[in-house]
Amino acid sequence: MNKKQKKMLYRIIIATVLLIGVNMLPLNNVLAMSLYLVTYLVIGYDILKKAGKGILNGQVFDENFLMAVATVGAIVLAFYEKSGDFNEAIAVMLFYQIGELFQSYAVGKSRKNISALMDIRPDYANIEQDGKLVRVDPDEVTVGSIIVVQPGEKVPIDGTIVEGSSSLNTSALTGESLPREAGLGDEVISGCINMTGVIRIQTTKEFGESTVSKILELVEESSSRKSKSENFISKFAKVYTPAVCYAALALAVLPPVINLIMGNPAGWTEWIYRALTFLVISCPCALVISIPLSFFAGIGGASKAGVLIKGSNYMETLSKTAIVVFDKTGTLTKGVFEVNGIHHNEMEDAKLLEYAALAECSSSHPISKSLQKAYGKEIDRNRVTDIEEISGHGIVATVDQKKVAAGNMKLMNKLGIKAKECHSVGTIIHVAIDNEYAGHIVISDVEKPNSKKAIAELKKAGVKKTVMLTGDAKKVADKVGADLSVDEIHSELLPGDKVTEVERLLEQKSGKEVLAFVGDGINDAPVLSRADIGIAMGAMGSDAAIEAADVVLMDDDPLKIAQGIQISRKCLRIVYQNIVLALVVKFACLGLGALGIANMWFAIFADVGVMIIAVLNAIRALKVKKL
Repeated sequence: MNKKQKKMLYRIIIATVLLIGVNMLPLNNVLAMSLYLVTYLVIGYDILKKAGKGILNGQVFDENFLMAVATVGAIVLAFYEKSGDFNEAIAVMLFYQIGELFQSYAVGKSRKNISALMDIRPDYANIEQDGKLVRVDPDEVTVGSIIVVQPGEKVPIDGTIVEGSSSLNTSALTGESLPREAGLGDEVISGCINMTGVIRIQTTKEFGESTVSKILELVEESSSRKSKSENFISKFAKVYTPAVCYAALALAVLPPVINLIMGNPAGWTEWIYRALTFLVISCPCALVISIPLSFFAGIGGASKAGVLIKGSNYMETLSKTAIVVFDKTGTLTKGVFEVNGIHHNEMEDAKLLEYAALAECSSSHPISKSLQKAYGKEIDRNRVTDIEEISGHGIVATVDQKKVAAGNMKLMNKLGIKAKECHSVGTIIHVAIDNEYAGHIVISDVEKPNSKKAIAELKKAGVKKTVMLTGDAKKVADKVGADLSVDEIHSELLPGDKVTEVERLLEQKSGKEVLAFVGDGINDAPVLSRADIGIAMGAMGSDAAIEAADVVLMDDDPLKIAQGIQISRKCLRIVYQNIVLALVVKFACLGLGALGIANMWFAIFADVGVMIIAVLNAIRALKVKKL
């Protein structure tokens, strides 16, 4: 418990002891009345203060106003009737505060999952100066600097290991408890905890652009994006609260006036009591508190599982997912390509590979990296000029004063070069030198271990259709799609073609169905934005993809898509359960209160009881079941 919660708990205990004491001890009327008032002020002074501020600021109609009017009115009635019974007024305030404490604790519990992410923010970075480690602010570290991360320390900035190896704890980022082994040449993301060896990392990003900063930014912004359900409740409360206040006033005034006109006793006390009971019952706490709390808990539970949902509006959209469209490379496959064949070459294999690797030296695409890795030597960029990347085709560059073209069959056709077909399954990089065909290189990707299970779990979750879009050759795409049991496969697509395909699928789906697109590359950003909901791979995905997406998977595991959908659906079920529970009980009790059947004690259940039930139900969204 935090200080505020402890203070409230002490007030509840003191008020409860005083209330029991004043009812059990033989006190005279003046002393008993004084103790009642002290007890009421101990438990309710903050509500009265908030209600007063609301009136002064012109924001009259809220739950504080309802509770203040109802309880002060009950005290005035007790004085008027000279009954000396202030128990109802104090009990209403006491139970209301118990409900508020309970709600505060529930919010705190759900906030822990999100605030735990804040612990990944590194406080410093180690820079080596004159043989000693110096701690500096991560913001001061420039791109390309060498930082040292010792065992037990957090990786402060994204980079590549240039010396040493270690086990990295990524649980705060991905939700996975198993450590990840990392060594020379491996990319590491900020927010991981170094568990074993000392590693030296060459930074590839500034601190503000690093993974840890991006995650915290996403989490901090998530609460500001409200769902349709939350917006409905906000609008509902704005209309509902003044409406019930006017209804209570009418209940207190109209029946007595009608009685007087009819020549009957007015019965002011009875009708005012009914009106006050009506006010207590009408307090919309269960709705106003439990609905945002349900979404907050859902976002917290999802973040703990490594699924960052950027707002409750996206949580609501994700729950309706009926079609999931995948990019292939880096999404369903590892994006780790290996050269496993060089065919029809007119020169030595090593020489053809050298020309292709040099031509592709400026690209960060996984295929380009695999060519450079297979080449195995340091790239001399001085040998390469006039680099031109042709989107969806490949690259044309000048290497050692020779025009080198490296890309797919479309590039060869575009340049008017007759290329030879390859019957191997994989990505085929055709190479031409000085407009003469020189041969082709076969590169194969590897499917992610959970991709097949991810497709199966999506279908189990009720997703109607899975689609794969890729720029790869039809032969490669068909093989991967068949292996994974994808329903629909579209290959050899340019980035613009992917948008066209998604738009076609959007037109085909029925009204409330949602289409989700899952991708990881820069060229996926337009499609992520165009889909009903965009899901990006966070660990290895590009900044552009993460920025454009609505949901980010922190460990690049496609299985988390089905888990995210399940979390969102559970969250929405809880939201609807709370809305129905609160409205049904509220309106039933309001009717009973107006008829005089429900008294203040009944009103306490209708207000605080329903709120506690709704809050208990809401925090169920924190529990996430692993697939």
